[in-house]
Amino acid sequence: MNNYSVCITSDSTCDLSPELLEQYGIDTLPLYAVLGGKAYKDGVEITPDEIYASVKATGKIGSTAAINVDEYLTFFTEKRKTCDAVIHFTISSEMSSCYQNACIAAGEVGGVYVMDSRNLSTGIGLLVLRACELARQGIAAEVIMSAIREMAGRVDATFIPENLDFLKMGGRCSAAAALSASLLRIKPCIQVRDGHMAVGKKYTGSMGNVLMKYVSDRLGDLETVDLSRVFITHSGMSDPTLVDKVKDAVLAIAPFEDVQVTRAGCTVSMHCGPNTLGVLFCKK
Repeated sequence: MNNYSVCITSDSTCDLSPELLEQYGIDTLPLYAVLGGKAYKDGVEITPDEIYASVKATGKIGSTAAINVDEYLTFFTEKRKTCDAVIHFTISSEMSSCYQNACIAAGEVGGVYVMDSRNLSTGIGLLVLRACELARQGIAAEVIMSAIREMAGRVDATFIPENLDFLKMGGRCSAAAALSASLLRIKPCIQVRDGHMAVGKKYTGSMGNVLMKYVSDRLGDLETVDLSRVFITHSGMSDPTLVDKVKDAVLAIAPFEDVQVTRAGCTVSMHCGPNTLGVLFCKK
């Protein structure tokens, strides 16, 4: 019998539901949401809805902050007491210093492998769950890392924000661009490319119609889609029925084996605001 064990962990930006975290035995370490000069632990001391309320009340967006080296040291040291190796997933190194800080701590603890997801939200979650499945088979950490690095290049992670208000307040788009998008009812597809967020196709119309077009576009070339798992991840929808409509539209096109609906945490919510929704999956 193989008693070799690998613990799979992640930072909070993986946006996996509490049910999935419990089912797969995944421990997470929270990033920080900074509002009014005070840092709050993502999902522990603050929620996305509380961020939205603060922005509405003050007219000011906050920021996010990385996990520091000391926090990683404590976390990894504790995890290593229970397993032979730890594989830890971080948000893209292009978006945060989490990866760099985790690598410093891992070097001190030993037996810790840090995976730069080159992604965010459930784009990370897809990788985390696959790593868990491999770990349960008793596969060595180095082999899991190799498989996940290959998989990371196939993740299709995109989102549609209802508007650009939060991106404008956070300095990620100009006021002119946000005003133009509002006047023309433009809703851009935000996609992750090479670890960065970039603007893809631009849609016009109501959020409901845009989401249907978006689903059709993302899943149109079905032969290239890995049908094992899909995430429908949103940042809180003022019209909750849109989530069910998107799920129905996804399954009408692509018979995914596992369909997960999750709520985005503070990181995505801080950047994109409410009424943002994405369909995330892997390509073959």
